[in-house]
Amino acid sequence: MAATRWKRVKRAARAAVIVAFVRGLMVMPLGAGLALGGALGRLAWLLSPRLRREMRASLAAAFPAKDGAERDAIARASLVHLGWLGGELITMRAWASRMDEYVEVPAATVATLQRAIARGRGIILVLGHIGNWELTSRISRYIEPTGVIAKRSWHTSLDALAEQLRADNHVQTLWRDDPTTARGMLKLLRHGGTLGILIDQDIRGVQSVFVPFFGRPAATPRGAADLALRFGAAVFVVSCHRRGPRPGDGHRVDVVEVEYDGAATDREAEVIRLTAACVAIQERMIRQHPDEWVWMHQRWKTAPPTAGGDTRSN
Repeated sequence: MAATRWKRVKRAARAAVIVAFVRGLMVMPLGAGLALGGALGRLAWLLSPRLRREMRASLAAAFPAKDGAERDAIARASLVHLGWLGGELITMRAWASRMDEYVEVPAATVATLQRAIARGRGIILVLGHIGNWELTSRISRYIEPTGVIAKRSWHTSLDALAEQLRADNHVQTLWRDDPTTARGMLKLLRHGGTLGILIDQDIRGVQSVFVPFFGRPAATPRGAADLALRFGAAVFVVSCHRRGPRPGDGHRVDVVEVEYDGAATDREAEVIRLTAACVAIQERMIRQHPDEWVWMHQRWKTAPPTAGGDTRSN
């Protein structure tokens, strides 16, 4: 009992230090945040054998034709990108006045989304940990009200910080483990709102279907497709990629609409087809920008069911 209490104390102390550190960094200019984030990304590659092992395994599965040096270069660049991402988010309030310049949302993208919201059936934004996924919240002002389903971190203080950053961009955070989340997302879609759902990870305890990802079956959350078919919502796969190789080059947000058969007689087959179509678009985005995805995630950790078993969900 004492050991458990001590663990809680250590966890709270660690979170307090991290939050205090992050709040201190929030006053930094963007350039300093990017420089620090990039340095931490490079350091992570050097100091973590486990991280290198996990990233190498994922990259070998995705790009078997590339040699080890090529894959390592992608992995290192991915960690630098994540460091830049952290620097952007932590200093966001300091550069908020430059948001329109730094995060480009093309007029054609805005018009496409506004036409969809005008249908009154809601929008499902299919997201992934691709590019700076948190900056996709920039499009929320065109399609309010907007919410996103998110997973809590290991401490409430860090969650509160993330929730505030999203709220600053008019995005409501719907925590996956919160008993009120299901009611909240249904209410949002019933009122023609927009719901963002990340589907590019293998998440234990979440209803999933197996669809191809880099040529291998990957357990993929099915919620986006289920909700789209239930409400007739428009489905868009969203990307937020860097506009250039330098850390301060900014981002461009784009969307790809995915059509589906809302009157399909085999709803389960249509859920699988729609999910696979969304994942195929995400894969194409990752192939175009391989250094902007989270290769440390073990995307294929859940094995497909054996022959004769249920092949549709885990």
